[in-house]
Amino acid sequence: MGDKDSRNKNIRKLTKVGQHSISVTLPIDMVRNLGWREKQKVVVSLRGDTIKIKDWRRK
Repeated sequence: MGDKDSRNKNIRKLTKVGQHSISVTLPIDMVRNLGWREKQKVVVSLRGDTIKIKDWRRK
């Protein structure tokens, strides 16, 4: 795998998963900065034309 250009390192592709879902990979440095782990629950919400992803917290 070649080196990614620094201005393009956060550009990602959407990938179809099954019949009803789409996934996107997140940059590992962002995930580590947030302290997130594999299989952690997150909340996904739509704000206009922006998708917001945040940690899920039990109430």
